[in-house]
Amino acid sequence: MNGLKTSDYDFMLPKELIAQDPLADRSASRLLVLERESGRTSHHYFREIADFLRPGDTLVLNDTRVIPARLYGVREETGGTVEILLLKRRSGDIWECLVKPGKKARPGMRLSFGDGRLRGEVLQIIEEGGRLIRFSYEGIWEEILDSLGEMPLPPYITHKLQDRERYQTVYARYEGSAAAPTAGLHFTKELLQKIAEQGCGLAYVTLHVGLGTFRPVKVENVREHHMHSEYYEVTKEAADQINETRRRGGRIICVGTTSCRTLESAADENGVLSPGSGNTEIFIYPGYRFRAVDGLITNFHLPQSTLLMLVSALAGRENVLAAYEEAVRERYRFFSFGDAMFIY
Repeated sequence: MNGLKTSDYDFMLPKELIAQDPLADRSASRLLVLERESGRTSHHYFREIADFLRPGDTLVLNDTRVIPARLYGVREETGGTVEILLLKRRSGDIWECLVKPGKKARPGMRLSFGDGRLRGEVLQIIEEGGRLIRFSYEGIWEEILDSLGEMPLPPYITHKLQDRERYQTVYARYEGSAAAPTAGLHFTKELLQKIAEQGCGLAYVTLHVGLGTFRPVKVENVREHHMHSEYYEVTKEAADQINETRRRGGRIICVGTTSCRTLESAADENGVLSPGSGNTEIFIYPGYRFRAVDGLITNFHLPQSTLLMLVSALAGRENVLAAYEEAVRERYRFFSFGDAMFIY
């Protein structure tokens, strides 16, 4: 089947189109609208997104909050520098982490951050070169992390972030992500209020974005790629609202691939959502039958990425790649701080 090779998701992107800084006004980004049945596209500004939503629709947003997950420290024995990226809390003060340089990070290695205000010990090596690290400290974890940690911007962003809150959505609530659900960065509180006032529901789910965001697809056969698990939660309130929207014939519009993956993980064969929490490894690529999602607001994704494959599953690979070519021609801004698409 066409679209099952990683190389089927490549496209040319001039480096200068990779957005390095957020816009002063979140909703001033551009918006490419793609009608998935016809493949037709049109060009707008994100503040116009309300024009494409109908009374009775529900917008689903991921209310995760990014933690300052990048820590710089030293190896206690040698004084050598080390960089840690916190990915996922396993239990208590034990975290899954990425470590640079990784080869020397053997079990038993002790680390120090902030002149010893935070210490860590490598417990074991886990899949994909990650490490389990147990941290020790005095005081409140969140406060220590807030003072020592940096926002974990993706490697393609080389500019320093002036305001940490610009890598958070305005509705970010529950801490736990190693990356922002970037489609939500375009919304302002005023825009969300306008959408609600025109009769569109807002439902919040949580998915803590983890290692999958940082992992390239290294196999040519898409089906051989393994997604890293991420924690999600769907409240009874959100499940009831989304199920009622479907029952009444409204559309479910997900803000971001993370909201989309959450719903598709929590829905049954008929698209009925059950409240609950757990870890999901769902990998959505062409051939997948969507159960709970009718439309998607999303950013422009990296070539050969699982996110581009998910978008292609919803709108068709040819449609998506044609839209991406058009976005490059029209000088749209790409990736985390870039412009947006609406697919319906």
